[in-house]
Amino acid sequence: MKKYISLLMIFGFLLFFQSCASQGSSDPKTVETLVNAQEFTFHAERANPTNYDVINVLNSMPNATATRVLNLSGDYTVDVSKNTLEVVLPYFGRLFNPTYGNTNDNGYRFTSKDFTVSKTQNKNGKWTLKFKPKDVRTVDEMNIEIFKNGKASVSVRSNDRQPIIYDGYISKTEVKKENENEKP
Repeated sequence: MKKYISLLMIFGFLLFFQSCASQGSSDPKTVETLVNAQEFTFHAERANPTNYDVINVLNSMPNATATRVLNLSGDYTVDVSKNTLEVVLPYFGRLFNPTYGNTNDNGYRFTSKDFTVSKTQNKNGKWTLKFKPKDVRTVDEMNIEIFKNGKASVSVRSNDRQPIIYDGYISKTEVKKENENEKP
């Protein structure tokens, strides 16, 4: 009986890890096409603050762990195109110059049309795109590392807050409807 339970547990773990590995994975050719065209959307699935005080506070919350709190659900994205960088990401960490009463500046929500980008690829096939927005006063640099399977990581270095890293994946940018916000 113990043998069967052990086999079921091992089989269950294998299925779990296989399903986790396949989420957000893409064809390497598709990923290469998206990166070379610089037309893609990064979907954030998890936030990783670099401040241990934030992690300790999240771990001290009753009935919640930091790992569960920092898993992102919602539409947190970075839309990359040749002439626009549109960022909508939450922020967990320490602000050095907070604006009291204005909660709009707590996360990263901006559109940059004046930026420089440098793209490199290492011998293993991982791309690194470095964005330096010139028309956003708070963000110094944003790096996007993209793996061949479509998984990606975004790190943001700011002038007024501690760095943060987001894990997720990239996909083809969906065309937004112009009349999407209008009511019938």
